[in-house]
Amino acid sequence: MGTIVAIGGGEINKHETFAIDQEIIKLSCKKRPRVLFIPTASSDSQEYINDFIDYYGNYLDCKVDVLLLIKQSVTTKKISEKFLNSDIVYVGGGNTLMMMNVWRKLGVDKILKKAYQKNIILCGISAGAICWFNFGVSDSRRFKNLEAQLIKVRGLGFISGLLCPHYHSEKYAKDRVVSTKNIAKRTSGVALGIDDFCAIIFIDGQFKIITSKSSANVYKIFWKRDIFSCEKIKQNSDLNPESRLLKR
Repeated sequence: MGTIVAIGGGEINKHETFAIDQEIIKLSCKKRPRVLFIPTASSDSQEYINDFIDYYGNYLDCKVDVLLLIKQSVTTKKISEKFLNSDIVYVGGGNTLMMMNVWRKLGVDKILKKAYQKNIILCGISAGAICWFNFGVSDSRRFKNLEAQLIKVRGLGFISGLLCPHYHSEKYAKDRVVSTKNIAKRTSGVALGIDDFCAIIFIDGQFKIITSKSSANVYKIFWKRDIFSCEKIKQNSDLNPESRLLKR
């Protein structure tokens, strides 16, 4: 068991997740941790990379490295070295389905499992939050068709359940709330909705919620005997058993 931080959303170039990012750095127990940024979901967007380096490198004073998996050809050995020599792995947002396909093709999924077992902190935002769960509610189809429905995408399965990021964002709220309700009905286990400016920290079978905006929340969503439930999870600075969050 290791540490995973799943962030619902927020713009890093506006420092909207500052309190969450401070906590991620604190979890590393390093004054200046080595942070590996994975921008696969954004197709290795240079603008996104520049924003991340400026924020985590210059503003938060971390040692930042970047792993390009689309715009560069990288050996499995090099990928493994970059992951396993990091203190924190941060996965950016974007097209979750495309990212997971690239990762599986290159064996990144297996390397990330080794990083998890080595207690390297794994974190990410939006697509970078979905990837740690069994499944996620994703807008991946909309990168080609803006009218496409949200879909269920298979993640790495380090955390059980279905995750929907941006759950109550102003731009996507109704769409994501309804889609998560429908997808959860045909998915075993519990679904979680994480608002923008909010994150769940999972540590060795326990969890806590941290926010960078007081109105942001986490929701536990599930169906039981055809009855739908959506519960706001009470925020607590102390760690709680995962079962409170991931079991009906």
